[in-house]
Amino acid sequence: MHPTRGSEGYRAMNETIAVVGAGISGLLLARALKARGKDVVVLEKSRGLGGRLATKRVEAAVFDTGAQYFTAKSARFASIVSEWAAAGVVAPWPGASAHRWIAQPSMNALGKFLADGLDVRREAKVVKVQHKLGGWELTIENQLAQQAGQVVLTAPLPQSLALLKAGGVDLPIEWAGPLAQLSYHPCLALLLTLDGASAVPAEGVALTEGPVRWLADNTKKGISPGKVGAVTVHLSPSFAAEHYAKTEAELAALIVPGIADRLGAPVVNVALHRWKFSEPVASYAERCVWLPELGLGLAGDALGGPRVEGAALSGLELAERMVGKEQ
Repeated sequence: MHPTRGSEGYRAMNETIAVVGAGISGLLLARALKARGKDVVVLEKSRGLGGRLATKRVEAAVFDTGAQYFTAKSARFASIVSEWAAAGVVAPWPGASAHRWIAQPSMNALGKFLADGLDVRREAKVVKVQHKLGGWELTIENQLAQQAGQVVLTAPLPQSLALLKAGGVDLPIEWAGPLAQLSYHPCLALLLTLDGASAVPAEGVALTEGPVRWLADNTKKGISPGKVGAVTVHLSPSFAAEHYAKTEAELAALIVPGIADRLGAPVVNVALHRWKFSEPVASYAERCVWLPELGLGLAGDALGGPRVEGAALSGLELAERMVGKEQ
């Protein structure tokens, strides 16, 4: 079902803009809209903010579980990152040979920083988005529905499309087909606490073969307190897809023996974080989708590029399409 259309286009009776997802795309978009005087509410299904800019405490150790760092290749994003650095919320990765940025004191701090001053409702899991007369209604699990004049979906694209399908909303055919083809790689993040200092280099280790793709010691990164190693291990997309349902103990038995020399100390505790939608297999050519006749937008890394920078620029460009560039 399409929202009501007319010769003058879609008109909302409700002025609220509902943004689904408090990752970097959704938060930057919400901040840009609020700066232009818009009434914005951000709905986030989890307790955390920042999406894959995520951090987890396991007993005394602290781990960045998702994005390990980000880069700033475009002039626009580099300018934004410079502002964040001046505010003390990001800094270069200590000891890294390449110029990598990390949030301070851990990656989830950036989401908290960007959410400050916004109306962000955590643990608000949207399960359906449907059109109602003069606007939209977002069904939230175990909560009252949210009414809005316009809706922006910034969750991983398969989740966003599922919300529209649940509400009986059909995208125009020129968008529906291409967007439905986009998919994501999964990722499994093993969080290993060691009995002593690790042998992992301060800048981390990227591998191209075998089941392990990345190792980083969060203690050397300046995130985890103390002196013992707290190592995040990201497993390859193919391995993660095959072994996604395995427990942390089962995965550790498969992985730890093969990286014992790289770890440099015995593992005393294992935790696991699963990322079902870790990284888009490919990104759509358009940086965002804005359908003014429907009052509906989509943004995120499947549109802007499979990195933090791409997701950020996707949200910012969508805000500009919705309200125009600031003069």
